[in-house]
Amino acid sequence: MQTDNRQSPRKVFKTRAMLAVEGAAPVLGRTTDIGANGVSVSVPHPVGVGQSAQLRFDLLVDGNVVPVNTRAKAQYCILSGGDFKVGFQFLNLELAAMTALSRFLR
Repeated sequence: MQTDNRQSPRKVFKTRAMLAVEGAAPVLGRTTDIGANGVSVSVPHPVGVGQSAQLRFDLLVDGNVVPVNTRAKAQYCILSGGDFKVGFQFLNLELAAMTALSRFLR
């Protein structure tokens, strides 16, 4: 039986995301859900657990697009529907991004 180790509730969130893993070319992915501490992104190639990456995606908050550009660490990577679903934990999320994310999750 699998345990859900998430530190915060998640909200369905589907948008394009750019993922740049250290030492590799940036790839386009799609988010599936998001929470206060992280986001799940589907990408065409696996990402090693513990690997750091730069993530870029847009949040729509109160009718405004808020770009989020942050470092994140891969917590899991599973094959799902032909892509790899990677759970990322945010690292040092900027205050503006934290505020926008908090408003988005309300």
